[in-house]
Amino acid sequence: MKIRTLIVDDEPHAIEVIENYLGNFDQMEIAGRCNSAIQAFQIIQQKPVDLMFLDIKMPGINGNDFLRSLKNPPKVIFTTAYSGFALEGFELNAVDYLLKPISFDRFLRAMDKIYQLNEHHKQAAVLSHEVPVGDTEAYLYLKVERKTIKLNINDILWIESLRDYVKVVTASQVYISKQKISFLEEMLPERRFVRIHRSFIVAISKIDSFYATVVEVSGHELPIGRNYKQDLQKRLKAENLHFS
Repeated sequence: MKIRTLIVDDEPHAIEVIENYLGNFDQMEIAGRCNSAIQAFQIIQQKPVDLMFLDIKMPGINGNDFLRSLKNPPKVIFTTAYSGFALEGFELNAVDYLLKPISFDRFLRAMDKIYQLNEHHKQAAVLSHEVPVGDTEAYLYLKVERKTIKLNINDILWIESLRDYVKVVTASQVYISKQKISFLEEMLPERRFVRIHRSFIVAISKIDSFYATVVEVSGHELPIGRNYKQDLQKRLKAENLHFS
């Protein structure tokens, strides 16, 4: 299903940048472009909008006041050149807050949040504790080279940090994405993945064996960091597994 998106900004160049970025995501559909809150309100009354990129400082009604005026607002990502509005923006339950000029890497992180929110709503029942882990169909969206791929989290064996990049390893393929491992850690279901080292996250169900300093996954030995050992022990104990 397409995510119907409205871009609201009084700067034509800013609209062009967001529109070009959105062109990389097949699931996104641009429902409209406008340069004021009044025009945005008219569009929202005429057609359904799922997501709004909303500038804050605009002539007339600013973005924050406009959002407050909506009874059933769409998801919102604020865009602005002024960092001082960030707190107010998040108090209005914005999904994200992008500072201009917006880099594609930062835009990608915002889009990942949108995709995760959508998947969370779709998979809420599936991800409950009553449902077996193998039945889940949640996804991550990764920017790999020049395209964005949809990756089923059931396929992930482990994730390795490579400074500003991550290596996501599955049984059949390895993906390299410009992303921080801490950001992916926030996106993954906590009960299904565990951080074992500052550079490694492992799918608990994919652990074949382990001892005090190493976890073995699909024939590969991955180190257990000293600062993560205690938490790992608790997680494995909850899974009825124990260190030797």
